[in-house]
Amino acid sequence: MVRTMTGPEGALELAHAEDAWTRADWEKATAAVLRKSRRMSEEDADSLVWDKLTRKTLDGLDITPLGTPSSLEGLATAGRPARAGDWDVRSLVEAGPEKQLNEAALVDLDGGVTSLWLQLDAGADLATLLQGVLLDLAPVALDAADPLAAAQAFLDHAGDTDLAVGTNLGVPATADDETLVSVARLARERGLLGVVVDGTKTHDRGASDVTELGWVLAAGARVLRVLEAAGIGAADAAGLIELRLAVTDEQFASIAKLRAVRRLWARVLELSGVSTGSTGAVSVHAVTSRPMMSTYDPYVNMLRTTVAAFAAGVGGADSVTVLPFDAPLGRPDVFGRRIARNTHHLLIDESHVAHVADPAGGAYAVEELTDSMATAAWEALGRLDGAEGPDAAALEEMVAATVEQRDREVATRQRPLTGLTEFPNLGEELPVREPYSGWEGVRSYGAAFEAMRAEPPAARVFLATMGPIAQHTARATFATNLLAAGGVAVDVAGATDGPQALVAAYDGQPVVCLAGADPTYAEWGESAATALREAGASRVIIAGRSTEWTDDSCAMGVDALAFLTRTREALR
Repeated sequence: MVRTMTGPEGALELAHAEDAWTRADWEKATAAVLRKSRRMSEEDADSLVWDKLTRKTLDGLDITPLGTPSSLEGLATAGRPARAGDWDVRSLVEAGPEKQLNEAALVDLDGGVTSLWLQLDAGADLATLLQGVLLDLAPVALDAADPLAAAQAFLDHAGDTDLAVGTNLGVPATADDETLVSVARLARERGLLGVVVDGTKTHDRGASDVTELGWVLAAGARVLRVLEAAGIGAADAAGLIELRLAVTDEQFASIAKLRAVRRLWARVLELSGVSTGSTGAVSVHAVTSRPMMSTYDPYVNMLRTTVAAFAAGVGGADSVTVLPFDAPLGRPDVFGRRIARNTHHLLIDESHVAHVADPAGGAYAVEELTDSMATAAWEALGRLDGAEGPDAAALEEMVAATVEQRDREVATRQRPLTGLTEFPNLGEELPVREPYSGWEGVRSYGAAFEAMRAEPPAARVFLATMGPIAQHTARATFATNLLAAGGVAVDVAGATDGPQALVAAYDGQPVVCLAGADPTYAEWGESAATALREAGASRVIIAGRSTEWTDDSCAMGVDALAFLTRTREALR
């Protein structure tokens, strides 16, 4: 359809007639590609491309390949990001030796970081930790086991300094009523933020986007109720709160989550008697996901965090923390922290992501996903909200269901993890980092596979490659990668022309994996399996469809985790 812009000086065509494509044109062109890749047959209608390319989140929400104007019919598009310009680049400074952390913080600030997120041990020496930090320019968000003591110590250290806008005394929304009220009053007196509603902790345990949003809303509502009961009006209480959410490499879901939370929080405030418009009038801090990161092939984490940070920026986060790629291995080093800082600079200064207000606004697919996520999260709030805060039992049930589903998808490689379940490298040398407690309580998406990699079996699998290299390489590569995902190495037979050649290359390995083409299997696969059993093999696997003359099979769609567990048991 050719669109025109009319005005006092006439009309301007925004597209040439030959560039006017319809939905049917797109379906036809896309269907041709899918048929070429055998994802659709010639008999399938072109319109089937929507089903083939639509993905579902763990919450069952559709992520469509393309949006259309009809996607917005009947949808609310409130809650659009209000941030204008660059986001606040917030560096995480985790608990540890104060002098070491001070040096790291100063390097970060010199490198372009604009605020600090301080995790404090009990009795931390703030004078040493914050030496050289200009508190009137760099906001500080506290995160301490004893939030009241930490807040008081920080204010004592700051003295009469006019603290930077965005400084947060950081009492968690889960704190007891007395602590919550005390810190909130300190923050109110100094004109600071005082409360953090931290959804990342729920995310770290395995919660879905919708569950995390529901928890944040329930916890935030509890804060409003507690503070109002203590004599702090709802409007004033709302001005003390910052929301913290996780963003992942699921780009569109993360964008939608950050856009949805503003709309949802605006509704919570509206029901509390606070009028803020459709933006929610709240500071949102986005943190790149811990569970999505992998210990093995950790450099892939750079890509994951870049995508997540991009989603945070596009979604309108006010502050963004990019966790260093090497954080799963231990305390990040100078290189890891520099890469984390540079991720922001790449997006803000080179890609100009922050130069556009709400870049996803009006994108039909994103608007539709935002609406779907907001609706689902509001329903989750109904399950989670209780008089004393989020219902712990309901939360556990929702998290457990998500964990089960995610584990199943990871196990079957429907949700691939590059470097772990896909393209693993058994020969890699992992960077060595100082041990620390920063990853405690984090349920990594690939935890089961990482546990296997951490304890590789002593024996190897004999990869019985059948026929010339050109005939067996596809299945041999598939089997090698699948076995490597479980920490299992292989010995490769090479080009062979029959059972005797395989037996000649065989070296007594307890598990054998046949890898060849279907015609080769039909011609001499069974005799090869028999010959290898006679030579000493106790278990024979086939790369491809299962047969009566093998013990197991590895193929696309199998439960990789179950297969690897069985194989490793046979290698003991």
